[in-house]
Amino acid sequence: MSEQKRSNNKYKRKRPWIKYSLVLILILAIGVGAYALLLYNDAKDTVNEKIHQKVPSIDHELGKKKIKGEEPLNILLLGVDKRAGDSGRSDALMVLSLDPKNNKMKLISIPRDTRTTIVGKGLEDKINHAYAFGGTDMSIATVESLLNINLDYYVQMNMEGLTEMVDAVGGITVDNQLEWYDTGYYEKGYHYAKGEISLDGPEAMGYVRMRYKDPNGDFGRTKRQRQVIEAIIDKGSSIASVNKIDNMIDVLGKNMATNMDFADMKDLLFNYKNVRKNTVSYMMKGSGTEIDGVYYYLIPDEEIAKVHEMINEVG
Repeated sequence: MSEQKRSNNKYKRKRPWIKYSLVLILILAIGVGAYALLLYNDAKDTVNEKIHQKVPSIDHELGKKKIKGEEPLNILLLGVDKRAGDSGRSDALMVLSLDPKNNKMKLISIPRDTRTTIVGKGLEDKINHAYAFGGTDMSIATVESLLNINLDYYVQMNMEGLTEMVDAVGGITVDNQLEWYDTGYYEKGYHYAKGEISLDGPEAMGYVRMRYKDPNGDFGRTKRQRQVIEAIIDKGSSIASVNKIDNMIDVLGKNMATNMDFADMKDLLFNYKNVRKNTVSYMMKGSGTEIDGVYYYLIPDEEIAKVHEMINEVG
């Protein structure tokens, strides 16, 4: 299906919406992962044999053409919470828009509880259920339809990969701005003291999962998640972490999936390396409500239109 035809089809679809919680993936995968992969002799095999997974909903050849031509790209980032006996849900959902010619990057956070039409199921539900119903393909189709955009790539990581990556780089340090005692995400009664604290993998997972003790809810949680990602990047990109590359590659191989192959990752790393000079981070705004006893996040059409323009704006 041509790009123009895909775009026309999207205008005909309904456009409710979506929510987000955990800023995880592409910055981790490309910021740390690609850096490590390019230094590792067997990286190409690791990426192409374990990480690279095409999806029918995205034209891979069109993406390769755009990334080599240094054209604007839209990438869906998925953080998946997958447990034994469960198909999993997208605990993190965001769109990363990259404009290499103007050195701009936009991170659009999509609230996970937002009530929206799940494309392929024809029902109104929370956006994070799209993954449970139809995996990566259904998540991609739903986001494309609702935002009326074309996605060029996706990057998905199992949430457990965050824990493993923190341990792989030897732990991280963050500036905690809210004191609390864990209720069981990591260890019941564990004290997250205010100020600079060191975290291992399990402690970091407790740090990013906590929400109900934070007066800012998901907005506060999102901020802590960004802290962890930035700390992983700083630690993983340091010279001191060179001897940990084997461990980082192993974590990515077990927990990450993307339709980027090794050549795509190299093109992204080198052709889009300056987009972080001008970064816009935005979380979609709406309001919470209960429908038939279930909590949903409702985002108005005006907000959806605003985000559509943000993603498609060039220059």
